[in-house]
Amino acid sequence: MNQRKNVNYKPNHTAMQTIQQIIDSTPVRTFATEQPEYLLIQPSARHELKNDGLNREAELIAQASTRGFVLAAFDTCQWARALMPWHDDAVSADCEVGLHARHTLCFVLHRLLPWLEHSYGRMPCIVGGYSLGAMWALWAACQTGKFGAVAAASPSLWIDRWSIYAQANPIMAQSVYLSLGDREEHCRNQRMRLIGDGVRRQHLLMQTQLGNHRTTLEWNHGGHFGDEPQRTARAFAWCMDNLQQG
Repeated sequence: MNQRKNVNYKPNHTAMQTIQQIIDSTPVRTFATEQPEYLLIQPSARHELKNDGLNREAELIAQASTRGFVLAAFDTCQWARALMPWHDDAVSADCEVGLHARHTLCFVLHRLLPWLEHSYGRMPCIVGGYSLGAMWALWAACQTGKFGAVAAASPSLWIDRWSIYAQANPIMAQSVYLSLGDREEHCRNQRMRLIGDGVRRQHLLMQTQLGNHRTTLEWNHGGHFGDEPQRTARAFAWCMDNLQQG
């Protein structure tokens, strides 16, 4: 486990191209450097779009890594419905929550990725995100071997039955990045307080499945809400660098 350190980012002066696209009725925003080497896939929430967090995240990824990339963030207007792989009342009482995560994965595999590969070419694909998006990314990488790495920043691994699922479904990615804020397990919500143990268990499981050099757990200062673009950017940058090392 790694405590976050101050990083001296090396600016990447490569021009960034931004495109907003509708794919199969889903808004997608892409950020592409010149000569990309990796496809980065991320579910995005309304607050990320509203607060310009995705632009900031793309800039930080470019600063943190020398590798070229295409970041594709697809809009999940109903966050919990799109990402929860099963129902949990602690997340939402909506009976539709838990029924659509597989639909989201099908969109990524059969609509989004083919469009990206047609537009930019075939290259290693990394799936990631923040909070429920990070949890969904880990779940998705247990469903398919399409993703080379998982960038899971503050994943919501406090959801019901996650550890059972993770034990029974080995991850198919080569590398996994995990992070958590050091105050997240000290929140008032009794269920969310389980997050620390959940992420530690996941990290140990990843060490067993992938080896120590293929996974990391980084601790950030603060709680769950804050520095989301920075935390997610570090997750994707680590994954690109780790895959590059072979």
